[in-house]
Amino acid sequence: MAIQWFPGHMNKARNEIKEIMPQMDVIIEVLDARIPYSSENPMVTALRADKPVIKILNKADLADPKLTQAWMTYFEQENGVKAIAFGHDKAAEVHKINEICKKLVPHKVGADKQIKAMIMGIPNVGKSTLINTLAGRIVAKTGNEPAVTKAQQRIKLEDGIMLYDTPGMLWPKVENENSGYRLAATGAIRDTAIEYEDVASYTAEYLLVTYPELLKQRYKIDELPEQDWQFVEMAGKKRGCIRQGNQVDTHKMSEILINELRDGIIGRITMETPAMRDEEEVMVAQLRAAAEAKKAAKEQEKKERRARARKNRR
Repeated sequence: MAIQWFPGHMNKARNEIKEIMPQMDVIIEVLDARIPYSSENPMVTALRADKPVIKILNKADLADPKLTQAWMTYFEQENGVKAIAFGHDKAAEVHKINEICKKLVPHKVGADKQIKAMIMGIPNVGKSTLINTLAGRIVAKTGNEPAVTKAQQRIKLEDGIMLYDTPGMLWPKVENENSGYRLAATGAIRDTAIEYEDVASYTAEYLLVTYPELLKQRYKIDELPEQDWQFVEMAGKKRGCIRQGNQVDTHKMSEILINELRDGIIGRITMETPAMRDEEEVMVAQLRAAAEAKKAAKEQEKKERRARARKNRR
């Protein structure tokens, strides 16, 4: 699924972050625990270089707990990375972030010193809610839609930490089609930029294989079909999503499926695993190499055409 949603403020934010990044001591990257790979902005990795990072798997109360633990272990294999999970059920533990910051940059701990921490994340991962909890007051706008935060701000926390908040950023081109679907399913992009039925079809295909029992329980279906479109139609009938001519309103059922996934009504679901990340990274690298080869071939063809034209003019 190609994502074409990159508002102007995101490009501005990227440039501002690039400018102040050298001043930062530690990076806090907020991920969606349901899609830790797809919600990981590659621009963060490129911009932070070798600075220590805390990866926060937020909304963990909506994710599969076993896979959340697997993702934390996976991330911490990388040097300088600490992973921690939060959700509404663990809001009181958010202040552990302060302690982790101090452990990652012990040389900046002291009465006359200040730790500069930048908090980053894609839209709608719950970054603003997390900031408000850390600050103990409302300092960041929150909302159940992407791109609420539009500008940078600084928030003074306890323990000598200055937190630099940044707008939620996607990246200009999502090369992994699977990630595009997962970002759409979990609400990281505006619904006006997605096709509900396409996203629901992708989601249903994954859930039929990975979480069939949750689908059976939620939609009161004893025997699940094999195909995603069959499930959408079957669930639509169960929910009374019928339009004129006794046809299933698949768009309406698609909206129901996506919204119930986002709200955790279906159950605690994670839409990707560390193994899937490794496989898809190889696929993306192959696609990138193929695109570069195609571009190089076109450039070579242009050069040859120009050379032939010059030769004919002689």
